[in-house]
Amino acid sequence: MTPFDWIIVLAFNAPIIVYGLIRSKDTRSSADWFLAGRSLPWWIVGLSLYATAIDSSDLVADAGGTYVLGLSYFLTNWVGVVVGWVLAANYIFLPMYRAGMYTNAEYLEARFGPVARVLSVFVQVQYRTMVLGIIATTVYLVLRIVCGWGDAAWWAVGAMAVVAAIYTALGGLKSVVLTDAMQTVVMVAASVTLFVIVWNAAGGWGGLQEKLAAHQPGLERQLLHVGSDTVATQSTEGKSAAEIENLLLLGGDYDEKAQQIVTRSPAWLVAIAFFIVGLSYSIVNHTQSMRMFGSRSEWDLKMSVVVSSVLMIGTSFTNLMVGVIGRGLYPEPSSMPLESALQVRDSIYPLLVRDLTPWGLKGLVVAGVIAAIFSTFDSIGSTLSSLLVRDVYARFMVLDRDDRHYLRVGRWLTPIIIFGSFAYVPFLLTERGMLLFFVDLVGAFVVPLLTIYLMGVFTRVHRRSGVFGLGAGIAYGVLRLLAPVFAEQYGVAVLPRLMADDYASYIFAVLLTAGPMVVISLFAGWEPQGELLHQEKSGWLRSSQLQASHIEPASRPSHSDAWPAFLGAAVILMGMLLSFVVFW
Repeated sequence: MTPFDWIIVLAFNAPIIVYGLIRSKDTRSSADWFLAGRSLPWWIVGLSLYATAIDSSDLVADAGGTYVLGLSYFLTNWVGVVVGWVLAANYIFLPMYRAGMYTNAEYLEARFGPVARVLSVFVQVQYRTMVLGIIATTVYLVLRIVCGWGDAAWWAVGAMAVVAAIYTALGGLKSVVLTDAMQTVVMVAASVTLFVIVWNAAGGWGGLQEKLAAHQPGLERQLLHVGSDTVATQSTEGKSAAEIENLLLLGGDYDEKAQQIVTRSPAWLVAIAFFIVGLSYSIVNHTQSMRMFGSRSEWDLKMSVVVSSVLMIGTSFTNLMVGVIGRGLYPEPSSMPLESALQVRDSIYPLLVRDLTPWGLKGLVVAGVIAAIFSTFDSIGSTLSSLLVRDVYARFMVLDRDDRHYLRVGRWLTPIIIFGSFAYVPFLLTERGMLLFFVDLVGAFVVPLLTIYLMGVFTRVHRRSGVFGLGAGIAYGVLRLLAPVFAEQYGVAVLPRLMADDYASYIFAVLLTAGPMVVISLFAGWEPQGELLHQEKSGWLRSSQLQASHIEPASRPSHSDAWPAFLGAAVILMGMLLSFVVFW
């Protein structure tokens, strides 16, 4: 990194942060802080949805994931996230928006009772603080590998977290959304720049195919087609016969000649798993619903996801292909010209930035990574603060205080959340990679929560079924996470091999959550369609909810209501064509 590169980094990021601090003066009430006064137009919300979805973890950690998974993981964004956004905007979040709800967890009490509400909060806190930890780790890798900073890189990451915490705590959603929209431009420019550079270095599509095939016959088919089976190998070199038998309790076939366990997952199963991962992100994640709740009208809410979806489909290719191309250039982590501690798949993105980008463009790419960390640090900080304040603190702990009290608590919680996420860092820099660590925990905790949102909106299951379904789904998820420990250390299979399988577990998580809900409803009865059985009745929660539901749009769009639905369907079709036709 030259001084000119650092000038570019500062030029692209410093004005945005200063602007966020200036706009924080507009925040005077909790409705301003949590919902931006319901004043946001569709294009601002759409850009913010995208900026929050694509953070530095999507640039660095997802590149590390596609280094191994190839194009099969693209389906998460191309189909899962896009379908989730369109469903959320047109069906799932509309009842919440109309009722003046501030969080998606409020809906769960209205549909399934207070325990479901609280469980939702803690699942989301666990899920999103993990993402913050991944983001911090990815920026550390970029600063250490690209800039050569060593352990001092952690101090820089901490400084960025302080800045994000300050302008988020002061300004809330409005400051966050406006800075997100501007950071999107920087992120897209950086993404496209790096993609063009590494694409040319690999010799385009044909050159990449040749490089992958030269490393391992059939590897180009596995990585460059969504419809190819996913093959995972685990070395058994140096392990005893008993240890190998223990590993086989989790699935796979032992190849004695190659001294490895080979696990082959069919393409259709992998596709379903990654579709569920993407769907979970859009629907469960309150960083998404919070932005939609800030829309100035229902039309703006629905139209916002068209903007974010178009950006997602286009840039997913440029972002995620970096990891696949990196596999062609450096076929094994051990071939990366890095110190041994950094020879992990998650290092591929910063390594390509360091070795392939010239001065000036290197600064642009690093500016994009830093913009990405700010866009999501601030988003998750404000989101989790709103969940903890409204759905735990104001609902069960400190009731009926004035608006300024809860605004103040929300602001103070923001830096605590951001810095608390650093507790995940020691678990992230492993050979397995950050992306697979992330999807493991999504399957265990987030997919059951996704299921009760879908069951609550689209079925008439009984009110009491939500907690039982969520409990059953999470219990299965915890067992699956513990299955490798029991198998490898004690030779005990706590789950059948199929239920312990990484990809099949997403389907079982859905079934084991929805199944008890249906069974309970068969005996306890079915609820009237669309009826919400709880509303905040008094105090600040009720008054703030009424204030939000009665906010008049700043301007009423005269456009047809059919446009958001039509364009949303078109974007979904585009993602499906890319996933199941063009790259299948």
